[in-house]
Amino acid sequence: MSKEFEQIVWDDRLRADWEALLRLAVAEDLGEAGDWTTRALVPEDAAGRAAVVAREPGVIAGLPGVECTLRQIDPRLRWLPAKEDGQSVRAGDRVGRIEGPARGLLAAERLVLNLLGRLSGIATLTRRYVEAVQGTKARIYDTRKTTPGWRRLEKYAVGQGGGRNHRAGLFDAVLIKDNHLALGAQLCSAATLRYTAAEAVARARRMLQECASERSCVGMIVEVEVDRLEQFEEVLSAGPNIVLLDNMSPAELRQAVAWRDARNPRIELEASGKVDLRTVREIAETGVERISVGALTHSAECLDIGLDWIGDDVAKS
Repeated sequence: MSKEFEQIVWDDRLRADWEALLRLAVAEDLGEAGDWTTRALVPEDAAGRAAVVAREPGVIAGLPGVECTLRQIDPRLRWLPAKEDGQSVRAGDRVGRIEGPARGLLAAERLVLNLLGRLSGIATLTRRYVEAVQGTKARIYDTRKTTPGWRRLEKYAVGQGGGRNHRAGLFDAVLIKDNHLALGAQLCSAATLRYTAAEAVARARRMLQECASERSCVGMIVEVEVDRLEQFEEVLSAGPNIVLLDNMSPAELRQAVAWRDARNPRIELEASGKVDLRTVREIAETGVERISVGALTHSAECLDIGLDWIGDDVAKS
């Protein structure tokens, strides 16, 4: 396998991302006044329990964020998980239980369900893609087509669904895209420089050598996008780590794999564009190692997760 992008796990950085989003979520839901309905109907000292339940089958992601959410609303609330991130659930399965002050529990309800629903929806869709390519060597990757502010969380959910994380941002890889090449053609005189995909890879390699003393660029992946087989054939000799084959037909992808295998088998190939659950298997069977799917994050539907009060457990604390 060639070099890999950073794979996102639930760590202090991811927890900080969620806590930053949570501050906004609490402000937009509770404002400065708080929950007037609960204030009117629920005694201040009431306590209870509620189950977080999957309403449909799927894959769970985001459970570590539940405890962060409850702590923000009321530190006395307790989270008792019944599942782990990455586990499959059936309709009716209990994901976990919340116990504690009833007012805080009701205030946290929508925040918890929004978090779990969004991330579990991404994990569920990713699992469908991963299962669709089983038996091939292709791996499913996400993209930067994420909700602003949610990127690392959404990419984490992709991982829980069995997918792989592509670059997290512009800072952690060189990815030469079509617009870089188009701009380069305008900036450089054709008489002095052929600003092709191969030349762009060479320029990137030189830049990385020049900044080798900077820790952030050590071992950085160089990837280049091509949309024509002529570009691909030329770029093979430039030695990128990955070549992204954009919007190519299955026949073109198979040709690219054959050329790569013959000339530079260390390069990995990534297919992108025109990928959905109907086409991903055929794409995987061409022999590419990577398939990037923007829909994992930009088109995933939230998994239906609800909160059910556990009867006969409301009491005075």
